[in-house]
Order: sequence, then C-alpha cells, then structure tokens
Amino acid sequence: MEEKKGITAKKGENFSEWYTQVLLKSEFVDYTAVSGAMAMRPDSYFVWESVQKFVDPRFKEMGIHNTSFPMLIPEKLLSKESAHVEGFSPEVAWVTKAGSSDLEERLAVRPTSEAIMYDTVSKWIRSWRDLPMKLNQWNSVVRWEFKHPTPFIRTREFLWNEGHTLYATEAEAAEERDRILSLYLEALRDHLAIPGIPGRKTESEKFAGAEASYSIEHLLPDGKAVQGPDFHSDGQRFSKAFEISFLNKEEKKDYAWQNTFAITTRVIGVMVAMHGDDKGMVIPPMVARIQLVIVPITKGDNRDKVVAEAAKLRDTLSKRFRVHLDDDDSTSPGWKYNHWEMKGVPMRIEIGERDIAASSVVLVRRDTSEKMNVRIGGLEDKINETIRHMQGDLYAKAEKFLKENTHKAKDFEDMKKILENKRGIVEAGWCGSEECEEKVKAIGAKITNMPFDRQAEAKSHTCIACGNHAKHVANVAKSY
Repeated sequence: MEEKKGITAKKGENFSEWYTQVLLKSEFVDYTAVSGAMAMRPDSYFVWESVQKFVDPRFKEMGIHNTSFPMLIPEKLLSKESAHVEGFSPEVAWVTKAGSSDLEERLAVRPTSEAIMYDTVSKWIRSWRDLPMKLNQWNSVVRWEFKHPTPFIRTREFLWNEGHTLYATEAEAAEERDRILSLYLEALRDHLAIPGIPGRKTESEKFAGAEASYSIEHLLPDGKAVQGPDFHSDGQRFSKAFEISFLNKEEKKDYAWQNTFAITTRVIGVMVAMHGDDKGMVIPPMVARIQLVIVPITKGDNRDKVVAEAAKLRDTLSKRFRVHLDDDDSTSPGWKYNHWEMKGVPMRIEIGERDIAASSVVLVRRDTSEKMNVRIGGLEDKINETIRHMQGDLYAKAEKFLKENTHKAKDFEDMKKILENKRGIVEAGWCGSEECEEKVKAIGAKITNMPFDRQAEAKSHTCIACGNHAKHVANVAKSY
C-alpha cells in the first residue's frame, strides 16, 4: 500500500515548519538522541563531500595542507588568549571524567582549534624560512550555547574546514583574504547555486580573538539573514599568546601574522531553504547524489521489456551521470514522481513502450516541471545542457530574490517598518559607533556586515541611527 507522506506545510506560509518537513521527509537529515545535533543522511553528506572536493584541491594549489589535531583541548591552553576564551566560554562543552575517575584538568570539546594547534605549531617555527605555514582541518566542532536549534542553520555540532595560516609579514597575511573569500563565493555560486554578500563584520560581531572578521552573508526566504563562510585576520594576538615567534631576515625576534577561515555545513541549509518548494527539496545538479532517476512506465505483460530498456539506459547514462533506476513494482509511477520530487532529484526520465518504439524518452526538470521529449541518441547532450541551465537558473532565481529584498531606508523609523513588514536587508549608513549599533540591536536586528562593494558610497550617507556623517554602508537585518 502506498503511504501518503508529502510536504503539508507551505513555504510561503510557515517557513519554519516547511523547512523541517522538507529535511526530514526527504530523508536528507534526521534527529538524534543528542539535543541539537543531527545525523546527515547520504544525500546531505554527498552535498558536503561535493563542497569539499571543490574547495580542498584549490586549498592545495594555494599551498594549504591538510592536517589533524585533537578534538580535546586542555583548559590551560584555551585560557591563553583572553578575548578568545571569553568569546567561547558560554559555548564550550567540558570533559571532566574518564570512567569513574575525575580528570586532573578539564578538557574542552573543540569549539575551534586555535588553542590546541598553536601550542604545537609554536614548536615548528624558528626562522622566517619556516614561513608561511598553511594548515587546514576538515573536522567537526561543538558549540553548546543556544536554545532553539535549527538543522544546518544552528546546530550544536557541525562540520567545517578550519584554515589556519601563518606569515612572516602583515602584508602577506592581508593578501590572503580576497583569495579565500573568492574561493568560497565560487563554491557557493557554481555548486550550491546560492549568492552571498561579502563584507567586514563590526567589532562586536567579529570572531573572538580576531583583529578583524569578514563574512559572506545570506538572506533566507523568511526574510532573515544568516552568516555563511568567513575569514578572520588574527594579527599577532594568538602568536604572542602562544609564543609563535621566529627570527626574521634581520635576525631579530618577531611574531607570526595569522589568518583563520571556514566554510561550514550551514551553507547546505541555505541551499535547501533557497531552492526548495512546496513539493519538497530541490538540489542543484552539481551537488546531487542522484542527478537523474529513471521511472519505467509499465502495463501488464510489457514490464520486462520496458524495465530491460530502462536498465540499458541507466547503464549507458551512468558512465557520465549519477543515475538511479526505480523499478520497484510496489509503487505506481505517480507515487514515484512525487517521491523523487520530494527528494529533490534534479531530473527524471519517464520511459514506456511507446517511448521505446519512438526511440525517445520524456525528460522532466525538477525545478520548473518542464517536460521535454528527447531522442535517445541526443539524450546525453540534452542532460548536460539541462544541468547547465538548471544550475544557472537556480542561482539567478536566488540572486533575484536577494536583490528584490534588499531595501534602502530614509531614516531609522523607515528601517524599522521595512524590517517589520517587508523583512529582508536594509542598506544604511552607519557612523561606526557602538551606541548606534546597539540602537539597531534594540529593535531585534543587527549589522550583518559592511559590504565591500558599497563602502565607496559611505560619504553620501548619514548614519541611520544618529543622523551624523556615515563612515560605512552597513547591511541591517533580522538574523539567525
């Protein structure tokens, strides 16, 4: 018997419920016995693997090498950099016992790896010849302090890359920022098909221990912003705290200049939120574990013939694409259509006896529901073309949404009304003062970042909160 299990919530009416249903009913993730921590099922983990497979070789081209450090951090190390430990203290989970014995020192479950890495790395660097040193980890981290977990968007354990680079000079370290952010933007655009806004974070929003933080910000369909990949200029704060010193070219003692950067599984949540619809998931073909599902249309005694032709088609197409043949007899073609649409498979091929006789199939796009009759001889080229078009169309649609929901406000009251009624992002002048930033926070919003491509306009703005001359153009939004 075919079970009814489609998405019941509407994306435009109850985004939160829709998002949860899509993730669970499409078998993308599942909840676990650990509060706020999810299990990534094969479809979602494949997306993450796709991001890794794109980013990792480009890291290596930049001379960034993978490494591994412990997930447990002694408390004395975590306490070495005061701003760092203060920023993470509420989020740290501690290990205090081994079996029935108390540990002599508490061990933090990695919220981030600066402390455990830099204590060791300090022994590896003696001279300017040992620099630059560029390291990366692909791992998970645990951050415990929040009340309302949301899969991918806000979870207590998540996957990421941890880039940690050390340079002999400030200028060398500064040059890295744009290379890393450009790489992340490329991964977002060409693989997940989501746009983002790169810019600088405010002092109050920067990474704990950093001199300056930079982020790529996203806007979700519910009108709230969420931070994506980031980059932090750490200056010499960590190198001085952990004594990462070296003899420079003048034979004088100096301290390394450091950067850290990351892309996390949060971007998968942004992808799901942006592209999904009321039928379920829509996965961009570049990151879909199954790019194409073949559904045989059988009647009576023609089953064996149709399924055999469908299997031949699968075997041929599998040489170039990720293909699944659904030849399960216990469900109808209509049920299969709904099932694979809910799971977000980018394309579907329908093949029946008439199609076989005509040497053609019906190719269906998941995002537009467009049906195309395609000759089998030209099918591979058509699939390739559809992948390109679908990938580009998904990005264009998401970019259009971002532009249409980025607003300008006349004054503070106007900004309040926009954030309450239209939601989205408000571009506004900001004088740079903490008092004006706090005034924004008091209405339940925040400065997400200061976009790189808007700062030249700052002189023509006044501060949205106090009316004085603006030093920056800031993006203001309600956020996760």
